[in-house]
Amino acid sequence: MVDSDFNTLLRKNAQFINYILQQILSSQQIKDNLKEAMRYTLFAPGKRIRSALVLWCCELVSLPKVGVNRSAEIAAAAIEMVHTYSLIHDDLPAMDNDDLRRGIPTCHKAFNEVTAILTGDALLTLAFEILAKEVDDAAVAVKLIGELAGAAGPAGMIAGQMADLRAEGKNGSEEILEYIHLNKTAKMFQCAAAMGAICGGAGKKEYECLCEYGLKIGLGFQIADDILDVSASSEQLGKTAGKDAKAAKCTYPAVVGMKRAKELEKRLADEAVAALKPFDKKADILRQLAMALLERTK
Repeated sequence: MVDSDFNTLLRKNAQFINYILQQILSSQQIKDNLKEAMRYTLFAPGKRIRSALVLWCCELVSLPKVGVNRSAEIAAAAIEMVHTYSLIHDDLPAMDNDDLRRGIPTCHKAFNEVTAILTGDALLTLAFEILAKEVDDAAVAVKLIGELAGAAGPAGMIAGQMADLRAEGKNGSEEILEYIHLNKTAKMFQCAAAMGAICGGAGKKEYECLCEYGLKIGLGFQIADDILDVSASSEQLGKTAGKDAKAAKCTYPAVVGMKRAKELEKRLADEAVAALKPFDKKADILRQLAMALLERTK
């Protein structure tokens, strides 16, 4: 079971990241309509799990009493911008054609399709701009940019999106499914952990352990998403339930069945926790995160 204190910490993290994002957007010279659309999508209700992962991994490997630094704050903001961009584009008529995201109308419904495309583009490019300009240590900035570009690019999230679209309406295999989930979702979780490790000055072993942890919880997160699309309501999810089945998407319940999907989800959570063994009790908050993702209902 997840401790209630953990949920409080997650909410506080979301509030903190919202504050950082507000600061960043306020400092940008962006014209009215585009800025409104960026705010609308970026501050839609969300748990900020990826940004929490950045901050908590940084804190874990930092020297005692140093904790989270400004580089980690910027990295956490950047990954939320890239994640939000991906949601905006994912919801477009040419992609998943969804009307609801995080409990509110999707960007192209609230504004229009052109604005949604450009809003996603703006958030994606702004993420890399702030990493280049706001992270003081040039070597750290280069590493962070490399991590995020690799996870979000043509060998990462974009590859997963392409494979996901190509698999619609076909008899998918577990191998194809794992490729989609690995690239579309898990690599961004791994990236969040890696960015936190870099900001905290992690050693090679620490970095590798946290990357392994991030990848495992990312895969588990997407399996949970597949399960919830079948078992939860639109009100619970904040997006349209049952769309995967209607679109004949390649999902774990569809390919391996619900029982096997839940078994895989649990195994990945256990493997994520096992990857944290070298950190002992210092990594308890990350262990709680793995269990929270396993138990989530939305």
